[in-house]
Amino acid sequence: MSRKIVGLGGALSDNSTSLYALEIAMAAAYDAGAEIELFDIARLDLPLLDLRVKEVPDAVKKMCEAISACDGMIWSSPLYHGTVSGAFKNALDWLQELSKDERPYLSDRAVGLICTAGGVQGLQAINTMEFVVRALRGFAVPMVVPIANTWQAFDKQGNLQDEKAKAQLEGLGREVVRVSGAFAGLAV
Repeated sequence: MSRKIVGLGGALSDNSTSLYALEIAMAAAYDAGAEIELFDIARLDLPLLDLRVKEVPDAVKKMCEAISACDGMIWSSPLYHGTVSGAFKNALDWLQELSKDERPYLSDRAVGLICTAGGVQGLQAINTMEFVVRALRGFAVPMVVPIANTWQAFDKQGNLQDEKAKAQLEGLGREVVRVSGAFAGLAV
């Protein structure tokens, strides 16, 4: 049975290394037999979550419907000031819409984590994402991919020059598919 994997990531920039990294991991998930859907933070153009506003934007509805139906996710954020980007965190905040689902939030879903950093501190954002996964009742797969010094790792066209990092991203994509399949067999 094919697994559905949803990717969420990118940045509000023209050349998002976090989006490029996510695309590599998602392609590997596809090659592993998963159905995939990718949500680019920049294209989502989400308004800030405002709990006073009762109208849920169409982009949020589409994203939440896909996540509600998925078996696993891959998240990818740039490192901004020691944590995830504000735009990425805002997308995660909108997952509040999944609170009343049959499987609330990310219950019974595996989540793979990627961070791209201009320096070497990408694990700080990975740690933040892992806390959020747990808060949303999901399971972060143990394999994570922080990519350091992205200004060297990617060329100007967005091609990853670091073969080791590429192999790690591909491994993460396959691992999310594998673990999602295992969870599907255990779900009650």
